[in-house]
Amino acid sequence: MVKSDRHELLTRYINGNPFLTDDDLAQLLGVSIQTVRLDRAELAIPEMRERVKKMARGAYQNLRAIEDHEVVGELVNLDIGHQGLSILLVNEEMTLRKTRVLDGQYLFAQANSLALALIDTEVALTGTSKVSFKRPVFRGEKVVARAVITRKKGNKYMVRVSSHVQDELVFQGKFLVFDLSEEVNRLENSY
Repeated sequence: MVKSDRHELLTRYINGNPFLTDDDLAQLLGVSIQTVRLDRAELAIPEMRERVKKMARGAYQNLRAIEDHEVVGELVNLDIGHQGLSILLVNEEMTLRKTRVLDGQYLFAQANSLALALIDTEVALTGTSKVSFKRPVFRGEKVVARAVITRKKGNKYMVRVSSHVQDELVFQGKFLVFDLSEEVNRLENSY
């Protein structure tokens, strides 16, 4: 592969999934890890850990509906009112002891907290959700959740979340989230 084509592909892969490690990129491009590191250096692209840290610093500052400790996973991108991205690194404590499979509550909580984080209000609650678990997730895997607000009507938001391990869909859900700030203010003023 010509170097310029490889650089273009490398940039495209990283823009599509900033959580790709050098090892992941080497496999995708069919080159050595050292070649990926040299290409990243030439293109001034930091390693995955630094890319994620940079993204996360800005994302947490934008939270309104929930607090940073209420986000399940690491919030790495948040465009309030539009879309967001979080990553969950599965550790042993999150897995079911007998099967070593990630407990489904973590996938749901990651998606739900990301959906709530998108809403531009002080008070947001999930009204309903329709979720689908596509395959088991195992310790050591990284779950990347992407959420997008697909519809807004009054104080109701429809948020679609899809979670992937590498390029494989492992979870998807639709969340109906309500902006309850007016109701809460009205109740607080009545006391």
